[in-house]
Amino acid sequence: MTDQPNAELDLRGVICPYNFVKTKLKLEAMEQGQVLSVLLDDGDPIRNVPRSVSNEGHTIVSQDRIEGSYRILIRRREDES
Repeated sequence: MTDQPNAELDLRGVICPYNFVKTKLKLEAMEQGQVLSVLLDDGDPIRNVPRSVSNEGHTIVSQDRIEGSYRILIRRREDES
C-alpha cells in the first residue's frame, strides 16, 4: 500500500465540527484503504479531527506542520464484510 494521497481536502479556515464532517463524508466516498490528505488549521482542528477520524476506525498515516497549518494523511478503514 502506498501513502500517496488519492484525494485532498483543504479545510483551512473551516471551523469545528464542519471540518470533521467534511473529512468523514469524503472518506466515506473513497475506496477502502485509499489515502486522504487533509489540510487543517492549528488549534481545535488539528486536535479534534485526527482523534475523531481515529475513533471512526480510520488510520492517521502522518501529521506534518506546513506553513502555519497541518497536513494529515488518513487511510480509509477496511469495512467489515
